[in-house]
Amino acid sequence: MEGVPRTSVLPILVTGAAGSIGAVGRSVAEGLRQRGLPVRAMVHREDERAETLRATGCEVVVGDLTRTGDVADALAGCGRVYFGMGVSAQYLEAAVTAAAVARDYGRLEVFVNMSQLTVSEMDLTSTSESVQQRQHWLVEQVLGWSGLPVVEVRPTVFMENPLFRVGFASIVKNGSITLPFGRAKTSPVAARDVAAVVEEILADPAPHIGRTYELTGPRSQDVAAMAAEVSAALGRPVGHTDVPLQEWIDDCLRPLGLPEHTFQHISTMARLHTEDRYDRKADGVEQVTGRPPSGVADYVRENPGLFSL
Repeated sequence: MEGVPRTSVLPILVTGAAGSIGAVGRSVAEGLRQRGLPVRAMVHREDERAETLRATGCEVVVGDLTRTGDVADALAGCGRVYFGMGVSAQYLEAAVTAAAVARDYGRLEVFVNMSQLTVSEMDLTSTSESVQQRQHWLVEQVLGWSGLPVVEVRPTVFMENPLFRVGFASIVKNGSITLPFGRAKTSPVAARDVAAVVEEILADPAPHIGRTYELTGPRSQDVAAMAAEVSAALGRPVGHTDVPLQEWIDDCLRPLGLPEHTFQHISTMARLHTEDRYDRKADGVEQVTGRPPSGVADYVRENPGLFSL
């Protein structure tokens, strides 16, 4: 942080640091450590991921985000917080717990909250979104009332989301992306770009307090255009197969065996795609990081194992 000796920076609390889809928390923790900043990583259990975080120089604490005592212990002595948690039926309870503890603590420079872009289209009477999306909307309301120095980060669907993992998996099987989107457009964002935004805010929070950043990929396009981009990156033809929404849910999504809350969220995201609710383009990644977001072709080149036998 310019003009401030790094040794004077209080630890930065990163929740959800063990990570799952996209591993944003883990990437944030590792990126901050590479900058020489002190990080306290909160994880739900002790495992090899916790050891990996320790190896980067993070202080690792194990706790439950729905328990005020655990959150208070993790927050003690910290100056900045990133709150992120995977899709979970306990998300609302955990986020409100973190906000309540942070408000009582009263000594934070910034509280960076991982939200969702869908929230920007919601209001008190919205009913078509998933339970998870509704919880994100409610958490933003609570944080708005809290008086905390909040920064909202609203990514659209992650490229790493099961929605696209399933759609891309059919490339290996039959050379075609299989998704139920019809001609609707979407602009998925790479998890590493989302992590880079959060990292930048936590490293120098002052310019961002009170801001909301909406994050998408570089362009909004339909599946046909996405297939052309994947084809160019792989150097071989890739087509696209449109299937009815319910057929895709039953045949492609349900076999993953996701928890019911997560299944409802992902299947709702698929439906909202068919309704063109994800035809969005925002410049939040470039606003914060100074560089454009990576696209589908970049994702393909960086994850060749997902697209070949």
